[in-house]
Amino acid sequence: MSPTAASKASSAYSACGHVTFLGAGPGDPGLLTLRAVEALSGADVLIAEPDVLDVVRGHARAGVSTPELAVVDDASMPAGVPVLRDATNLVMEAARGGKRVVRAVSGDPGLDGNAGAEMLACAAEGIPFEVVPGVAAAVGVPAYAGVPLRDAEGADVRFVEARTASERCWSEVGASDGTVVVSTSLDSVAAAAGELVSAGRKPDTPLTVTVAGTTTRQRTWTATLGSIAQVLKQAKVLPSPEGHQPVIAVVGERSAAAQRDRLAWFESKPLFGWKVLVPRTKEQAASLSDQLRSYGAVPSEVPTIAVEPPRTPQQMERAVKGLVTGRYEWIAFTSVNAVKAVREKFEEYGLDARAFAGIKVAAVGEQTAASLVEFGVKPDLVPSGEQSAAGLLEDWPPYDPVFDPIDRVFLPRADIATETLVAGLIELGWEVDDVTAYRTVRASPPPAETREAIKGGGFDAVLFTSSSTVRNLVGIAGKPHNVTVIACIGPATAKTAEEHGLRVDVLSPEPSVHKLAEALAEFGMRRRTAALEAGDPVTRPSERRPGARRRRTTT
Repeated sequence: MSPTAASKASSAYSACGHVTFLGAGPGDPGLLTLRAVEALSGADVLIAEPDVLDVVRGHARAGVSTPELAVVDDASMPAGVPVLRDATNLVMEAARGGKRVVRAVSGDPGLDGNAGAEMLACAAEGIPFEVVPGVAAAVGVPAYAGVPLRDAEGADVRFVEARTASERCWSEVGASDGTVVVSTSLDSVAAAAGELVSAGRKPDTPLTVTVAGTTTRQRTWTATLGSIAQVLKQAKVLPSPEGHQPVIAVVGERSAAAQRDRLAWFESKPLFGWKVLVPRTKEQAASLSDQLRSYGAVPSEVPTIAVEPPRTPQQMERAVKGLVTGRYEWIAFTSVNAVKAVREKFEEYGLDARAFAGIKVAAVGEQTAASLVEFGVKPDLVPSGEQSAAGLLEDWPPYDPVFDPIDRVFLPRADIATETLVAGLIELGWEVDDVTAYRTVRASPPPAETREAIKGGGFDAVLFTSSSTVRNLVGIAGKPHNVTVIACIGPATAKTAEEHGLRVDVLSPEPSVHKLAEALAEFGMRRRTAALEAGDPVTRPSERRPGARRRRTTT
């Protein structure tokens, strides 16, 4: 290529956009690759089907464009099931406009025929593109269902797309004795099993069928080729609107289907599928919700308290100025909100963490300490025992005029904070500037759907982290249904819950939100173990309320 031609090509390359074809995996957002997360963070336009969009959207930058795909009918799909198309036009239009486009598909792009066509369209117009592989459903779903596809002897594994499989394909996999992974729909599983039996597989060949794989809605049935139709009928999932849902079926004597009761690591998590209400703001609940998800739960964050600035900011302003001019020996933070309030005031004055130089810093609670570290401040004192005002006082040194040049403590707090800490510090000889850094007010009621779920037993558990969360949740949304498991962070919170007519099922051994989540997980595991030992189906608390849909769950 001549220098002129190369220059023109380079110019054309830089003038157009770029497309990343990205595999979003089978459903669990945690299965996205590091490269996928990197690509999403730099996207100008994100194009994906609604279910895939939910998986990837959280990693895209704020303001990313997410055009909707056109909905059309497809005669090859079951009646009433829409198909999303026209992605090619959206991809090409954005790329021609110089945008960085991420085209996200379920599973892996290499197994998506539409993605292949879109790649060819990019190649035809000279639009640069790349492919970020994803975990294919045919591999990821069996792993989450506890069904290894190969044994120690290395059995042959074959993959079949039932909707497009030819008679020859069925004959070949039916004649083999290897493991067959079939991608199909719930209402077509029995037909696929019949094809395999007709092709030579024995009716007593084991198989597993998994729907909504890798998500907390995952359900798996274990049967044989000859019995799967009856098993699904007894489970009351067919016929039903669920019938068109995609499933992964694994067939074969060597697929470890018979050992699934020991290998089903995902569905045997202590809170698998539990809908847990977390009455905290999204910021406060982030790490707690992550912990609950690790137990298999589906957390729902509902703020019960809103944080607002103090009505008169002058007191806070004087205290922050005093912090800079050396008025205080100590500053004590009892909440994340207090840290946030001081940090915002610092930013207003153009200050940063260096203003804490020479001042001792105390913090109550893991999250409060973590928020200080994020600000650039390492606490000098965190309670060694109970994470509370009382615990902090047990470790707080008395004022000593010889060693302490200043006798004053800055205490930024909520307007409704108790006087325990102030009284204790004064008793130890300290002067305290007890400053209202923020006000707590009752949050607005959650959406009607959430309120109905709370009162109607739609949640399996509620985590109460303070007495105020009990009072405020009942005030804005109503009292949780009596089938809902009530978990409280401490005796005071439990007492408030009981005063509101709630039965407390779980009490945290320590006043820590993470210990509270652990205690709920232990409760869930004991409940699960008891059901298995009694030979009963493992159900969630919400499934036992009057009128709730009862179904048999295979474990």
